[in-house]
Amino acid sequence: MPRRFSGFTLIELLVTLVILALLATAATPMMQLTTKRSKEQELRRALWQIRDAIDAYKQASDDGLISLSKERSGYPTSLFELVSGVENSKDSKHRRIIFLRRIPRDPFYPDPNVPPDKTWGKRSYRGSFQEGFSINEGASDDTDDVYDVYSLSSGVGLNGVPYREW
Repeated sequence: MPRRFSGFTLIELLVTLVILALLATAATPMMQLTTKRSKEQELRRALWQIRDAIDAYKQASDDGLISLSKERSGYPTSLFELVSGVENSKDSKHRRIIFLRRIPRDPFYPDPNVPPDKTWGKRSYRGSFQEGFSINEGASDDTDDVYDVYSLSSGVGLNGVPYREW
């Protein structure tokens, strides 16, 4: 009686490898889409946090909690000022008002070694809205205040809108 070998044949192994390769090929675009969607959600959240802190700063300025000179617009001079806080002029103990715990980074900024406040483009209150889109990276850092922030990424979101315009 001939002895029968147990195990897989070469054909069975090749078919299994081909099926696994097809599944991996189909899953790769889905993984890329999921990663991009996750970064976009992080960008939305970061923009919301910073813009909310800027608005809270402006409201505190309008309410007289922050003493400013007449030529100041009432917006923070830098993103760092939102984190370090400002002295409350109406508080007898002169405690600081802090608007943001930390500055979030732009998730699409390519260099992870750059400080978070340098990953954002900044618009000044006195500057035009479109000015922020036409200037080079970092050129807006010399503004006298921070009215708005935008992503420096040249990418386009899944919704078809460039990240700079979010």
